[in-house]
Amino acid sequence: MKAFLANIIIKTTLKFKDKKKYPKGSPSEYKLAKRYRELLVTFKRNLKNVILIVIGIFSASFGFKGFLLTNDFIDGGATGISLLIAAVTGVPLYILIICINIPFVFLGYKIMGKQFAIKTALAITGLALCVAIVPFPNVTDDDLLVAIFGGFFLGAGIGLAIRGGAVIDGTEVLAIYLSRKFGATIGDIIILINVFIFSFAAYLLSIEVALYSMITYMAASKTLDFIIEGIEEYIGVTIISSQSNRIREMIVEKLGRAVTIYKGEGGYAKHGVSKEMDIIYTVITRLEVNKLNTEIEKIESNAFIIMNSIKDIKGGMIKKRPLH
Repeated sequence: MKAFLANIIIKTTLKFKDKKKYPKGSPSEYKLAKRYRELLVTFKRNLKNVILIVIGIFSASFGFKGFLLTNDFIDGGATGISLLIAAVTGVPLYILIICINIPFVFLGYKIMGKQFAIKTALAITGLALCVAIVPFPNVTDDDLLVAIFGGFFLGAGIGLAIRGGAVIDGTEVLAIYLSRKFGATIGDIIILINVFIFSFAAYLLSIEVALYSMITYMAASKTLDFIIEGIEEYIGVTIISSQSNRIREMIVEKLGRAVTIYKGEGGYAKHGVSKEMDIIYTVITRLEVNKLNTEIEKIESNAFIIMNSIKDIKGGMIKKRPLH
């Protein structure tokens, strides 16, 4: 049965009629197996991403309706702006979530590409629908518990969505754009945005609500950091693989990132004979880790990958070239 399904997938996805690509009329068995493996890896990765985004949507919705809305507490970022306007005007939150994030979706399309923008638009729409349709119980009326656990579930939802390759709060996209334009760090820009939000909350709502909302924001941000280890960080990636040339080409062509090649030798050998190899080093953003892992797995699933968090970088091309 597995071989039968594999054959169906291959025959329905490969373009057998492309005479330039396959002059003999059909691809080789090796190309069939390679294409099938790539499809399988892509399907598993996309399924995992969808699951993470869906769980993130429900977690954020629970944080909204189970905790924050009943006490008029807010969070930072685009979700905080939506909650603040909803508390002051009475406009339904699900409408504000879509309206506030529309500019960020277009900005994401500009700096991160079409696929990211589509996933983000669908995730935000799903969040709005979940808030509008799905009933959640009011868990507690204790202000401190509302602030802490509302922030926890909201931060978990945002973090899980980012893990799935999308965002349900557009502040990170704006921060990335402004950091490239003005040279400031992403973390500093996010803090500055939230200072304005909480200042307006103190003026429009009350000092007490603003202070509790700051607790909500801290709980959400710490949860977010725990899940994704900081979206503002760049990631230094070292790759050791027998298919180093193919991986290098993939990083340059598909991710649009520069690479550095180190000449190295394998030190683990039973008979003391070392093997020369190319070691690849590149720097990517947190949002590109998912795609890099997927593409490497298509080439060699056993490749040795080392990732190190980098707070910020200066020079080079990573801030000058668009994300892919």
